[in-house]
Amino acid sequence: MLEYMHVRNLALIKDCEISFTKGLNILTGETGAGKSVLLGSVNLALGAKADKEIIRTGEEEAYVELVFSLNESARKTLESMEITADEGTAVVSRKITPTKNVFKINGEIVPAKQVKELAGGLLDIHGQHEHQSLLNNLKQRDMIDAFGGDKIKDALREVALASERFYAVKEELENASSKSEGREREISLLKYECDEIEAAELVIGEDEELEEAYKKMQSAEKLLGYVNESMALVSGGAEGDAGSLVSRALGLMRKASGLDEGAGKMADVLSNVEDMLGDFSLEASRYAESLEFSEEDFVKTEERLNTINSLKLKFGSTIQKILDYYEEKSAELEKLENLTEYIEKLKKDTDAALGDYVAKAHTLSELRKRAAEDFSKLLTGELLSLSFLDARFNVLIESGENVVNKSGFDKVEFMISTNPGEPMKPIKNVASGGELSRIMLAIKTILAKRDEVDALIFDEIDAGISGRTAWEVSGRLSKLAREHQVIAITHLAQIAASADSHFEIVKSVEDGSTVTNIERLDGDGEIRELARMLGSDSLDEATLSNARELKAKADERKETL
Repeated sequence: MLEYMHVRNLALIKDCEISFTKGLNILTGETGAGKSVLLGSVNLALGAKADKEIIRTGEEEAYVELVFSLNESARKTLESMEITADEGTAVVSRKITPTKNVFKINGEIVPAKQVKELAGGLLDIHGQHEHQSLLNNLKQRDMIDAFGGDKIKDALREVALASERFYAVKEELENASSKSEGREREISLLKYECDEIEAAELVIGEDEELEEAYKKMQSAEKLLGYVNESMALVSGGAEGDAGSLVSRALGLMRKASGLDEGAGKMADVLSNVEDMLGDFSLEASRYAESLEFSEEDFVKTEERLNTINSLKLKFGSTIQKILDYYEEKSAELEKLENLTEYIEKLKKDTDAALGDYVAKAHTLSELRKRAAEDFSKLLTGELLSLSFLDARFNVLIESGENVVNKSGFDKVEFMISTNPGEPMKPIKNVASGGELSRIMLAIKTILAKRDEVDALIFDEIDAGISGRTAWEVSGRLSKLAREHQVIAITHLAQIAASADSHFEIVKSVEDGSTVTNIERLDGDGEIRELARMLGSDSLDEATLSNARELKAKADERKETL
């Protein structure tokens, strides 16, 4: 249920707060006072498109806040969003600026999609022109699907998946069939590429090893010169090389150590140096041997690197990517080499996918027909209670198996007769604007019971009706308000008289600018507003008496509902 609404700086509204109640909440006021803007604010808070021009002149931002008490379905939706439901309520807000919009649920910033998801289980909004959707066959089908509940919802999901599978296999078949024309040429190309990669016998990591070896080979002559010269300086056999000099120094220090114990430590240090020079000479000799290679080895390494780099330019920047490319093209080659068999398999798969779709679409169609039968009976009863003389209603469902789409192959047409002796015809060819409003009210009543939404909002449900019909619509809204919160804008006193809570929307001038305000009417205030709505130029006693009589009659009827 919608408990509270706060609107600030939106169109003519400067700052407005409303606390709604259970039952039937009626909003009335002079034409142009801002009634539709007020309820349009609900749509804005719940994700409707907002133009920056809607911000009140002279202000930098607009703000709408709604407070809902939660039903079990909405509570679970919040839990799935990992948003805490404080004290069983949800506070939904939207700040609108010229550059951005910010949505929040219970203080947490969320995308508009999540706000819409939550709102779907809390209220249903019927706009001024929504009854025109009754003329659209697709909208009619959606209404039957909504009435059918979870069974149709599950069947729709299965049909959508089956449709998706069918088109995926069909597309693959079309692609394969188109390839059959240039099959030999493509086979030749793929075979050449696969053979080239296969012949290379690539090993992951070999390119890095080869590059290191090749670099070493290119620098071998210089490296060998440096190493040989270093070895000559350390242990070349000449009297002045490092090894000879260290050996002579070590001999002298050993003689010194016989004269003084402290000299022995220095002799040990020189002994370690002599060992290290020996180790260096051994390692340098081995390294020099490794630098020796044949011209044939160099050519082989260079050719192997050229082969790998050529493959990288054609098929991938690394050996792994080249091998992945090979796997992909090998699979394509296998398909093409067996294209005839592959196409035959795809044809069978396509037929199977179509058969699966048709079976699931038939199941959906049967569910729709059963739902349509129940829907027709309930709606006929509702229409008779809304002053239709001889309402007969039926849902015509025609199926075409040559149609494959995610919603099934049914075409839905609402058929109606509103006068005795008249044959049933498509609703778009029969119903007037006022009749469409009443039919939509009846449909909303039926769907509300199925969906168990807490709140229903009607923006000028009284379009095109008056007199006795208005009185019947008033009764229907009162009955509906026994099970749901109903919020309605109306211009008719017959409907306003049934209000459990009556709000008047007034446009005035404050500090040189136009402002829309709202206030909940008390008993006397409600009578005066009803008198105004009855069309009186002056609120004399006779007019007020008529208003009191209308209110009393509405209250008396509510007791019998």
